[in-house]
Amino acid sequence: MTFSLGKKKAAAAAPKPSGASPSADAWANAGPSQALPWATAPATLDGTMLGDVGFDPLGFSTVPVGPWFTGLEGRNGQIGNLAWYREAELIHGRIAQVAVLGFLGPGLFGTLPGNEWTGVDAYSNLNPLDAFSQVPGLAILQIFLFMTYLEIRRINIIKEEGENYTPGDLRIGQGEGRWNPFGLEYSEEAYEEKQLQELKHCRLAMIGVFGLWAQAQASGVGVTEQIGNALVAPDYYAKAGYFLPEGI
Repeated sequence: MTFSLGKKKAAAAAPKPSGASPSADAWANAGPSQALPWATAPATLDGTMLGDVGFDPLGFSTVPVGPWFTGLEGRNGQIGNLAWYREAELIHGRIAQVAVLGFLGPGLFGTLPGNEWTGVDAYSNLNPLDAFSQVPGLAILQIFLFMTYLEIRRINIIKEEGENYTPGDLRIGQGEGRWNPFGLEYSEEAYEEKQLQELKHCRLAMIGVFGLWAQAQASGVGVTEQIGNALVAPDYYAKAGYFLPEGI
């Protein structure tokens, strides 16, 4: 996925075709990157997409892709069309936000109670990596089935909307005929700002959850346990004379 922060700006001039591949043309017409001042951004990141400041050092945006379920032509996508990249960015970012809550929630608010059937300590592990193999298989199956339902629903919405589909739109929130439990009614400008905020939270969560995973993998304990231990003075610190040479 392409990461690109910032506000929407006017489109840059259309790149000049050179007869080479579209990817080569995009790099041939590269411009300065706002995110990485020492680097350039391919012409496919022209600033018209919300949150785009030209962060694409690996050139993903120069390789067109589309939905995998729309046939060969759809999978190939169109050069400069970043809708499917934005779709992937939002979906992965939302999953990462839920995962961050999963890492922090049990330690802050407690775990689910166990019983004789599941095991008294089935949900007591605060390290999500260890807890995954400790919880009952049916609990994992419930999560899998729910995720499958959401994914099928998302694919059906994409198929129904066709070219009018907005990346990340699950028909939740403000608008006619949509599920809007909180009664959201933003202005156009405020709604665009909320979309940008979601993008930033998604990107931060994707980076954060990787850090949480790596730290849990290295330490073997939950995040809240690590933070708690970091705020407690070690035993040796309380011993008088520990920092003084022997005999003084």
